[in-house]
Amino acid sequence: MAKDRINKINEEVHREIAGIIRELKDSRIPLMTSVVAVSVTNDLSYAKVYVSVMGDETVQKRALEGLKSAAGYVRRELGRKVELRHTPEIIFELDHSIEHGAHINTIIKNL
Repeated sequence: MAKDRINKINEEVHREIAGIIRELKDSRIPLMTSVVAVSVTNDLSYAKVYVSVMGDETVQKRALEGLKSAAGYVRRELGRKVELRHTPEIIFELDHSIEHGAHINTIIKNL
């Protein structure tokens, strides 16, 4: 039962954070930034947000810096949109799974 609740919260937080990030006007965050997954702790104190950024390593680092600087704003907007007793602290992490999948695809095509 509790696992279902956490999964629903993860999905809702994922959807809302993706929308909030799309609305950010920070020049460091490119348009090709997407939220891959969200993992909220059981006590709802932290939410790890895994993001994928298209571009080279410098673009990714700048985007992560921009997201980390906007974490307070994202948390406040999330608190307004999602009704939870406690709004989790947002922790942004880069996710390289999409790049890894593309790399595996090119390897398979070259075989």
